[in-house]
Amino acid sequence: MRVTDAVAQGGGIVRSAVLRRQGFSDRAVRVAVDAGELVRPRRGWVATLRSDPALRAAAAAGVVLSCATQAQRLGLWVLRADAVHVAASAHSGSVRIEDPNTVVHWAEPIVPRAPDALVDPIENVLALTASCLPFEEALAIWESALERGMVQLPVLRRLPFPGRAREVLAQATPFAGSGLESFIPPRLAWLRVHIVPQAWIAGHRVDFLIGDRLVLQIDGGTHVGAQRDGDNAHDAELMLLGYHVVRVGYAQVVHRWHVVQDTITRAVAQGLHLAEG
Repeated sequence: MRVTDAVAQGGGIVRSAVLRRQGFSDRAVRVAVDAGELVRPRRGWVATLRSDPALRAAAAAGVVLSCATQAQRLGLWVLRADAVHVAASAHSGSVRIEDPNTVVHWAEPIVPRAPDALVDPIENVLALTASCLPFEEALAIWESALERGMVQLPVLRRLPFPGRAREVLAQATPFAGSGLESFIPPRLAWLRVHIVPQAWIAGHRVDFLIGDRLVLQIDGGTHVGAQRDGDNAHDAELMLLGYHVVRVGYAQVVHRWHVVQDTITRAVAQGLHLAEG
């Protein structure tokens, strides 16, 4: 196997020490670099020309990708990721960050980071989102990870998370169908009305059943065309069964929540969440 093939199989970027353990000499690596087949993001690291630029940048800076940045790379629901978030040990003395907009989290990890790692373990990612982001945004990421099976609540509860992360953990469930749905229970907790996420009614799941009869549906950007028609048909069926349906979209939840909340509270005030009789 050629050294470039070994680097490619290792994800496109590896430490030189890993290659030495695999039996490649420093000379073989140097020849590949001189030939333009590999690059050195930082002393002790080599990468292929087609490797992930974000990982090369992390190696060059001496950090790992973490927080909202790594959550987004994992496909978790992130409301906004305006800056690159990275992490490094609080005692690290070799970090070189060139972009002033990069957010560096100087914190000891919950799960130890391997010396070859360029991305944080998911548990560390969650811990940093809890300390960095607004509560609802962090909760959405945690619940997205739970819903996708990347983490499990019993395991998370055994980890030594600090205060903010424990607050998020106390609220997190694996039942949110989307990040927007994670916003709803904390925002309506003050109503003191029983709320069931992902309730099964009339052959379909609804996002939230508030009380006995009030249904709240949250539309994402994909609710168009045939899916929209199906949603409308289900809404009509729910209403014929005596349910009251409130359907809202992304912009209403994120930017005009006060309007949504007003609609729900007025419905509750009228008793529309209660079963008749």
